[in-house]
Order: sequence, then structure tokens, then C-alpha cells
Amino acid sequence: MQFASRLDNVETSAIRELFKLLGTPGIISFAGGFPDSAMFDVEGLKEASARALNEEASGALQYGATEGYEPLRTQLSAFMKSKGVDVDPSGLIVTTGSQQALDLLGKTMISPGDKVIVEGPTFLATIQCFRLYGAQLISAPIDAHGVKTDELEALIAEHKPKFVYLIPTFGNPSGALLSLERRKKVLELAVKYQTLVVEDDPYGDLYFNEPPPPSIMALSKDVPGSRELLAHCGSMSKVLSPGLRIGWMIAPAELLAKATMCKQFSDAHTSTFAQATAGQYLKSGRMPATLDNVRKVYGERAKAMAAALERALGNAIAFEQPDGGLFFWARLTGANGRSSDAAAFAKRAIEQRVAFVPGAPFYAEKPDMATLRLSFATANVEKIEEGIARLGKAL
Repeated sequence: MQFASRLDNVETSAIRELFKLLGTPGIISFAGGFPDSAMFDVEGLKEASARALNEEASGALQYGATEGYEPLRTQLSAFMKSKGVDVDPSGLIVTTGSQQALDLLGKTMISPGDKVIVEGPTFLATIQCFRLYGAQLISAPIDAHGVKTDELEALIAEHKPKFVYLIPTFGNPSGALLSLERRKKVLELAVKYQTLVVEDDPYGDLYFNEPPPPSIMALSKDVPGSRELLAHCGSMSKVLSPGLRIGWMIAPAELLAKATMCKQFSDAHTSTFAQATAGQYLKSGRMPATLDNVRKVYGERAKAMAAALERALGNAIAFEQPDGGLFFWARLTGANGRSSDAAAFAKRAIEQRVAFVPGAPFYAEKPDMATLRLSFATANVEKIEEGIARLGKAL
């Protein structure tokens, strides 16, 4: 068969390829990027789905508007207002997970050869998605405080990108938290260069100690002219359930209209039953308690992983303790003559029945071969300690 040329520059996800190796009995996985199913509020979702059927069956089971089911849009508007973002229900669309929002951005914004700036490293699926539409991706370097805005400005000035894509709050894979000062600078850059900034925020509610700074979109009210140059992608996948496939996008009206048109071609609309269930759940007021529990459990696991890494790998690995999210981003130092090749290390780790993801695929360009991503979300403290001990043996 002769497939579309757009597939020529897209590779199979390194993470999905790794999952093929995870059927080994007794393996401990730090590879996945998904939440712990034990954290799902099953009872709350049962009640929400029952109310959806009892109170709004005709809407929940019927075809719906491409923009989203109106009761859910209303609840999402209120949810965003609680986080400092004033948005009318008509100012957002519901997507089939935030992944679809990224795909819609690719369809509506990217022509072959267009330049897009992403963080280095960034979400692997974003790299694949934007490349599928022909983007030339430019990496902006980051540190523990997020994208380095001075270097970001230089890249914007040089490349004049179609847009800039950031995960400013506990990013995947970096776990980095963009500082308040840098968030404000990003808004200033958007206005100065009239460049669209896409803020992807699936992890912002998963903080362990103090809440993170307000989202870039929430801060836009303090920078005149910046709101019209922002798109914000949100998701229920990491805080409620990925199986619901509920995400949303807030963007300028013209972009939302184009995205809605493309979504109509793609799936007509996100599952109305899933939307009605999510809307009823948000309406129930159970979300704050669910988030409190998730933050507590993930915070304990993150702390346990940091201690285990220091104990088992010592100066052979360098990392920043994340303040939220699901991930540790680490780098092999090569200390004491040990290897700093994360891909080779991953193969030896599998032999010790423990898995993680090498960091190189998360870079759109100039990959750092010594980096790796570890998720603490789906393993309890005992499994984390055992798994990191196995990594020590593999190293």
C-alpha cells in the first residue's frame, strides 16, 4: 500500500513500544503516564452516571452539539472560574481528551513547513501530532522553573513561529513548574511578537504542597492584549478518569470556530453520555475531596521515590524533586565510571524487572541521551522502593 506522505516523518511512540515488554511477570513499571486507577472516585462516578440517565437521558444518549454538551460547558466554565479564568460556556469547546485539542490545533494552525516552538523536552504525543501536520519543531530549553524565557524570546524573534506550545505546570515529562515571573514574561512575549501561545494544563491541579502560580490564561487579565493570543487546553483525565475522555479548549473565537468545524469532520462530538456524567460529577461538589486525596497519595509517592533514588543510585543520577504532577525527570551523570546512556540502562532495567522511559524521544531536536522519565503514580510506596532498588542493581 502507498500511504500518505505525512506519515513519513512520524515514528511509533517509544512508550507504546516499551509497553510490549511489560508483560514480564513481576515487573514494576515507572513507564506509564497515566493515573492510578485506585484513585478514581468510582462511587461518585456511579452516582453521576445514574443522575445523567435519570435526569437528562434524552440529552445524554442523543447526538449533541459539536462544541459540547451545554450542561458540561456550564460546569467547566464554573470550574475554570474557580481557578481564576473568566470564560463564558460559549468560549470553550469540549474535546475527546486534551489530546484531541492538540490535534485540532494541528489541523487548524499548521501548514507543511510551519515552525512551532515546543519545550525541550515536551509531551511525546505533541511532537508526533504536530509533525504529522508538517510542522518544523524548534526546541526551547527548560530548567526546573520551566521554559527559559530569554532563550524563548530569541527563538521567537528568529523563527517567527506559528505558535508556541508550553506545559507550564508540572510538565510531562519534565515535572517543571514555570515560575510566576516567567509566566508573565510569556504573556509579554505573546503581545510583543503577536504570537499565539498554547498552554496545555492537564496536571495543574495535582500539586503536593502550595498551589502553583495561576495559569498563564488566568494571568492574562493583567497583560492587555494577551488573552486574544492564548489557547488553553484542560483535561479531566488525570484528576477524574481518562476513560471518560473529557478535555476542553479555550481559545479566541475565530480559532474555536475553525476547531469546531474540524471536530465535526472528525467525530461529530465527544460522547454525550460521558459529558453528562462529567457534568453531573462537577455539579455534585465531590471534586475538591477527590483532588485532596489524589494530591496526598501522589505527594507521598513522589517523596518516597526521591528518597529511594538517592539511596539506590546516589550521585549516579541527578533530578529535581517535583512539586506536583506524575513524573520525575532525571539525568544519568556517568559518575564513578557508570554509563550515562539511558536507552542501554532501560534494557538492563527490564532484565531486572523494572521499567522506565528513556528521555531522548521527548526532544523534538538535539536529544539528551542521558535523560529518563520515571512515573510514581501507579506504584505504591513499597513497589517504588523495590523498583528503585532494582534500578540500582541495573546501573
